[in-house]
Amino acid sequence: MENQAASETGWRGSREGWLEAGYRALIDSGIEAVKILPLARQLNLSRTSFYWFFEDREALLSALIDGWEEHTTRPLVAATREYAETQTEAMLNVLACFLSGTFDARLEFAVRSWALQDRRVAERIETADAARLRALIEMLVGWGHDPAESDVRARTIYLTQLGYISMQAREELQTRMARIPTYVEIYTGARPEPREIARFNARLIPPPRPAS
Repeated sequence: MENQAASETGWRGSREGWLEAGYRALIDSGIEAVKILPLARQLNLSRTSFYWFFEDREALLSALIDGWEEHTTRPLVAATREYAETQTEAMLNVLACFLSGTFDARLEFAVRSWALQDRRVAERIETADAARLRALIEMLVGWGHDPAESDVRARTIYLTQLGYISMQAREELQTRMARIPTYVEIYTGARPEPREIARFNARLIPPPRPAS
């Protein structure tokens, strides 16, 4: 059994390896680049080894979409439910999800581009958008905002973040961080405390390296 396992994860590669190659191709070159033979060449594997892990290309594409959900919708929904003592801290948890890379912005952009060519993918995105907005609305309602107001605030939060992604906005981290307190105030109606911003910054800005 050990030899068999080694064989299946050795010269044939692994399911995770094929998926990772698929993600790289999707992000770097778009859905048209996600094809079995080019991926096999990248992995230095035979084309037939692909079929040990996936029935066909459609199965790989389906797995990529499932992975997209795992790397975008799931962490965002989890961030809306993360422990917070105040609504401003709760909003900082959401923003940290986007800024830390927990929400995979490059993958999000690639899948939304893919959806322009594939109605099934577009439908998955519509479902994800609804789930993400619902999570943000529930968070805001939980902090005492009127449901109708929460809907507008949630859309302001979400569409702003999607705007950063769709425009592939390039912004220095320090510039983005300086704007965070005002974003939080716009989104929630309250200004975050300096201690909350300090904790937020500590999550996202790596500490300086000790002098050698």
